[in-house]
Amino acid sequence: MPLDSIAKSLILFGLVILVVGVVMLFAGRVPGLGNLPGGIFWQRDNVSIYIPIVTSIVVSVVLTVVLNIVARLFWRQ
Repeated sequence: MPLDSIAKSLILFGLVILVVGVVMLFAGRVPGLGNLPGGIFWQRDNVSIYIPIVTSIVVSVVLTVVLNIVARLFWRQ
């Protein structure tokens, strides 16, 4: 395997980690992101669990659309 392809893979992997880090940094500042209706909140004694189901679905759909657009731009022939 040539070193060029390994280098490109490492650069791409680093950029993906950078983008994920930036998104995680600013995700807490998006208003209403974790407060959508449809989340499950369970509390008993000293334990509370919150599962944001609708927020997860919305984030998943948005990421799917964005990644499909990026893939089509970079790998069109």
